[in-house]
Amino acid sequence: MVFKRMLGALGVGAPSVDTVLTTPRVRPGGVLTGEVRLSGGDFDAEIEDITLGLVAGVEIEHGDGESAGLGEFSRARVSGPFILRQGENRSIPFQIPVPWETPISEIDGQRLTGMALGVRTEVAIAKAVDKGDLDPIAVEPLPSQFRVLEAFLQLGFAFKSADLEAGHLYGVRQELPFYQEIEFYPPPRHAGVVGEVELTFVADPAGLEVILEADKRAGRHSGDAVGRFRVGHEDAARMDWPGEIDRWLTGLALHGAHHGAPYGDHHGGYGHGYGHGGDYEDHYRHEHRGGPGWGAVAAAGAAGVVGGLVAGEIVEEIFEDDEDEGGDGDW
Repeated sequence: MVFKRMLGALGVGAPSVDTVLTTPRVRPGGVLTGEVRLSGGDFDAEIEDITLGLVAGVEIEHGDGESAGLGEFSRARVSGPFILRQGENRSIPFQIPVPWETPISEIDGQRLTGMALGVRTEVAIAKAVDKGDLDPIAVEPLPSQFRVLEAFLQLGFAFKSADLEAGHLYGVRQELPFYQEIEFYPPPRHAGVVGEVELTFVADPAGLEVILEADKRAGRHSGDAVGRFRVGHEDAARMDWPGEIDRWLTGLALHGAHHGAPYGDHHGGYGHGYGHGGDYEDHYRHEHRGGPGWGAVAAAGAAGVVGGLVAGEIVEEIFEDDEDEGGDGDW
């Protein structure tokens, strides 16, 4: 995948830059590879540095509702200073580590509706930083994550949409200043008990945190119910996720999970189902719904994040081509 841009910092006759991704599809914890190709313009140019940043469209909640912004969650300097001579062609190879918590944007070749991820090239030239166009990237699930997603389809859930929410989840070690919610409509069997179920992954090298939030509609304990599972990647690939998820939902219908009672043995990890009124849910909802805005997180330098916010309409424009490529698959 390629984008080409004239470096605006120098105006007419300036050098141009192409960013070529050799791995447009990656997994969390993987490596994004490619090269930055520069073509000299009508005069010598002093390049100070070249930096690549991973960016994502994020939903930000505030007093008046919700708005969309573009946030950078990882960056890597791929070149120091050099002189790009007139008419010179130069290629700079790069390898960017992809954070383990990077959200999923594609499953089985189908883009998840609502997700926008990309890599942005920044060239510091003539005492100014030229933020080039964005090249969309696709992040596929880890095998452990895929097993959970597959279970939702096996149980008859229907994919609704996905988004990224600014903030942190209570009780979960989280490096990035946002988390992903993948939303499903329940199958007929559970439709009378829950309205929608949201799935969140927080991965690290050792394993996977799986958090479920159900909009519980029936019984005395109506409201949101939260379930949490922690397993290693290998264990997650072997778990009976359809059974685990189905038991959790059935437990909500039978017992309400009023005091956060755990459900079942989760193969060496831990699994907890929390219902309306549980201590975990009270904290979870506080941070989940009212976490810090993206601007506050970025200003504090949380998790080494730099960059800020771009207007929502620009997010749509940047990923316009990607939006048009959606398929007709299950996702």
